[in-house]
Amino acid sequence: MPPKKRTMLKVVILGDSGVGKSSLMQQYVNNKFSTQYKATIGADFLNKELTLEGRKVNMQIWDTAGQERFQSLGLAFYRGADCCVLVYDVNNSKSFDALTLWRDEFLLLANPRDPENFPFVVIGNKVDVEESKRAVSAKRAQAFCKATGNIPYFETSAKEDTGVDQAFETVARNAMAQVDSEDYTDDFADTINIHLDNEQSNCAC
Repeated sequence: MPPKKRTMLKVVILGDSGVGKSSLMQQYVNNKFSTQYKATIGADFLNKELTLEGRKVNMQIWDTAGQERFQSLGLAFYRGADCCVLVYDVNNSKSFDALTLWRDEFLLLANPRDPENFPFVVIGNKVDVEESKRAVSAKRAQAFCKATGNIPYFETSAKEDTGVDQAFETVARNAMAQVDSEDYTDDFADTINIHLDNEQSNCAC
């Protein structure tokens, strides 16, 4: 009898501080957006139940701190991930330039079995800001994604709930494909389940 397919998906969201990682996660899972900025301390996660191809799955989305002083936590939080979301702010070219470093760090610390084919998704967030202030064009971002293994690319606004569901649907499908390709069992031993003060924070970074 073949092993039971795992029904838990682990997704890690990476990017510089302030690009909107927590806001994207909150909008997707809870349909909420807060204008109050609060930096994520270490890491936080939320769960989203989905039905993909007739299969019920629980996607655990990890929002990690973008600050350098917390990057040493990466080894514990990255390991066991099934998909990695790289987020930048379309109005901040520095956050876009940092995507390569975030990707390289993830591959180093997560140490996936097949790094060349590990699924990434790139999200350019905060497209609600007026076009004249935009620092990174869609064409430039698409060229980066194509050159880095044809990574799926989405533009979103967590504030206005634009493109968020579409982006995370691709994240979920790619994560499930990764699970199926590696033929994991249902034990999900690599995920760390922690709750700070028994609550999930409502960060909006």
